[in-house]
Amino acid sequence: MSYTQEQIDRANQVNLEQFLRSQGEELIKSGREYRWKNHDSLTVKGNKWFRHSQSKGGYPIDFVMEFYNKTFPEAMQMLIGEEAIEIAALCKQYDVPFFINDNVEIAIKCKADGIHVGQEDMVATQVRQKVGEDMMIGVSVHSVEEALEAVKNGADCLGVGAMFSTSTKTDVDVLPKEILKDICEAVDVPVVAIGGIGKGNMLELSGTKVDGVALVSAIFAAEDIESECRLLRKLSEEMVRA
Repeated sequence: MSYTQEQIDRANQVNLEQFLRSQGEELIKSGREYRWKNHDSLTVKGNKWFRHSQSKGGYPIDFVMEFYNKTFPEAMQMLIGEEAIEIAALCKQYDVPFFINDNVEIAIKCKADGIHVGQEDMVATQVRQKVGEDMMIGVSVHSVEEALEAVKNGADCLGVGAMFSTSTKTDVDVLPKEILKDICEAVDVPVVAIGGIGKGNMLELSGTKVDGVALVSAIFAAEDIESECRLLRKLSEEMVRA
């Protein structure tokens, strides 16, 4: 790909720090650069936008010209797609199923093992038409009625929550554990609990017959993520056996 001098000059005038902040993105000071909070592998400095990609040998790649003339949503889609491809490959290496949340196009692009959609997204039958028969489909549900409808429409697994108060999503209600148990007993597909779950409250879900838990803050807020994941897995296995 080649660029005119005018394109290069215009790209060199971009202040990406100001631009990202104007789009509501959070940047964290890291030495002389800024780390993009929502994309840990990216750093920004002035008009330079770098991706520290393991698949590219770990060296920073200048994204300024690559995104020239793209809208911000288009640039985000490109970034998310490339990150998803790398994560999908890593998960495959360790034989871990990889699900994409909400974004069907990205799930198809990175050949994810599954796609998870919410009640406000397209129904499972529509998702199936897009992703084909090989990709698993997960659906968020909040009642037995929604769970039965999702399974009827072809859901392979369900996400139920929020089980506890969570800062990851502020527009959700906390569900009673009795509803989680009722859903688990009503369907014959795996059910995963989500929302505000951590090592301090996970065992409170014992006896609900849930098949697992989905975690965000409990992992990313940890100082030692690997050790924390080992502990969380041990607790989740204990919870499921109870």
